[in-house]
Amino acid sequence: MKDCVTEEHLYLAFSHQYRDSIFPLHTSISLFLLSYCDCKLFKIFLVPTGEDVGDQCVTKNLPGDLEVHSVSRCQLPEVVQSCSLPAVVVKDGKFCRAGLSVVSRHIIQKTYEADPSKKDVLELLGFKKTCLKACAEVSQWTRLCEISIPLAVEKFLTASPEHCQAVPLDILQFERKLGEPVRVHNDDKIRRQKLQQQKAGAKAAVSALAEEATNELKAGEVHEHPCPSLELSVAFSKLLAQEASDAVNREASHIRRTKTSDLPVLDHIFAEGLYFTVADIVLLPCIHQFLVSSKKQGRHLVNLPLISAWYRRVQEVPGVKKAAGKCNMELLQLPDLMSAPEEQAQDFSSVPDELEEENEDSHFIGGPRPTMTKLMENGIEAKFSPHPCPSWTLDWTSLPSAVSPGEGKMSRDRALRKQQQLNNLVAVVTTLAKPGDVIVDFCSGGGHVGIVLAHMMPSCQVVLIENKELSLIRAKDRSDELGLNNIWFIQANLDYFNGTFNIGVALHACGVATDMVIEHCIRARAAFVISPCCYGFIQNTAKFKYPRSHQFKEILSYKEHMILCRFADQTAVQLPPERRLIGKQCMGLVDLDRAWAAEEQNYSVQVISMEPESCSPKNNMFVGTP
Repeated sequence: MKDCVTEEHLYLAFSHQYRDSIFPLHTSISLFLLSYCDCKLFKIFLVPTGEDVGDQCVTKNLPGDLEVHSVSRCQLPEVVQSCSLPAVVVKDGKFCRAGLSVVSRHIIQKTYEADPSKKDVLELLGFKKTCLKACAEVSQWTRLCEISIPLAVEKFLTASPEHCQAVPLDILQFERKLGEPVRVHNDDKIRRQKLQQQKAGAKAAVSALAEEATNELKAGEVHEHPCPSLELSVAFSKLLAQEASDAVNREASHIRRTKTSDLPVLDHIFAEGLYFTVADIVLLPCIHQFLVSSKKQGRHLVNLPLISAWYRRVQEVPGVKKAAGKCNMELLQLPDLMSAPEEQAQDFSSVPDELEEENEDSHFIGGPRPTMTKLMENGIEAKFSPHPCPSWTLDWTSLPSAVSPGEGKMSRDRALRKQQQLNNLVAVVTTLAKPGDVIVDFCSGGGHVGIVLAHMMPSCQVVLIENKELSLIRAKDRSDELGLNNIWFIQANLDYFNGTFNIGVALHACGVATDMVIEHCIRARAAFVISPCCYGFIQNTAKFKYPRSHQFKEILSYKEHMILCRFADQTAVQLPPERRLIGKQCMGLVDLDRAWAAEEQNYSVQVISMEPESCSPKNNMFVGTP
């Protein structure tokens, strides 16, 4: 066990208690994870969300081995007040992690760092440690686990009996997810093992029936004598740190020769596939509450056989029942369920497939010229405003080395281009900012923009928001080297930042992230200076539909707009000049649509080309003021 671990404070919201759970469910999930990991590294504070919640009400029925304190919202560190809970902050109050996925992953990593013998805890992060790492704004799976299912269950529990007859669509989405074939690393090997096991099982079944002198054997009845599931064996051997037996690992020659397309698919054992991960930890308290409520209402779970089987299976994972006991969760003992096919089909027909709905027009062919011509015939062409200060530049030679992007471990040429990009953003921000302003660097990465702004404008408070932990840690190290006191670091999805601010900046916000930053700034009535990137990743999401502006919607379909987005990415220096010019025009049209959408919200927006244009193939920049 490692000593001298830095104390961190964990803040959890508290609205009310219902049965054996604390609400919002994100708080119950966090406490369950702490109990499962047997983690006591955090000082835990519950933050009442209403004025009528007393301290005694807040701290009763909590896990007995956790010391929990109560604190009001106004007593929170300033950086935490700007974030949605749960949130973790280090003692100096500058570095905050917010949102269920980020906080859950951090609890797991801290537990393992403090006690490296807890390898089972680290395994919760999944293959390549990526479980729930992608932010909910872009990952449908993270969104389902982190946001949709907890909110759906909370709504289901608070609805009056006449309004909660139907199973929530997000629960049905999880049921359908459990029925999809599993894709895991090295699944070819496991699928060959499954084929071998199936053939061995079939052979054994034939032999047994022959011995019983039964003449009723039919080819289709072999599956009524199944072997123990290979998927279960693989999943639980990993949980119990056991190796699969050599007999299972050795493949017969005819098995090795079988085409991949002819191999059997793998069935879900846990939420993400074969292995128990933090996704199961997140979903268990939610599904538990839903099942308890359904049982009390006398609801039959015949249409949720996979969720029921998953719920039973999770209980068999070592440590789950113990953690549930600590959290006063009385897990149900569900019977085996067989689905009613007709009813189940009827239920699933009402479950939207988000991916198909969002991207039904995403498979297209053809170039951008017909779309550009269509816009031109309606008087719409890419147009760029003159640069307000084209020759302005920082004196990089006089700045401390930690301010320079070269400190972010990049080549000399790339560092020079990054300095030129920063010149453009910083020049505009300095004309907009006034003492006391809060400037937010969205999608901050290693802090190239935010650190320069904090150093250049000590009278302003700068906030860096980034989902990638390592990038933000690098930024904080550079800030500490410079001794900056006017800078905060928030590891979170954009949606979990809800603080007030005056200026939002983003350098090369990828795809839809540009639109998310613009939306955040409009909501705060803040000015924005944004350089977009990765136009090819733009697509309809749960929050954003394209085109964005009223003018573009009247002329272009989603498919036509996507053609512009795909070709807007074709501006790389190695491409022919004519193709780069078309790419630049497409960039200008996509960004004109975004600018007009912002102007519909009473903003004045200019689309400008950075100087020099060679500083980046993605050299457009928005300047918007309310």
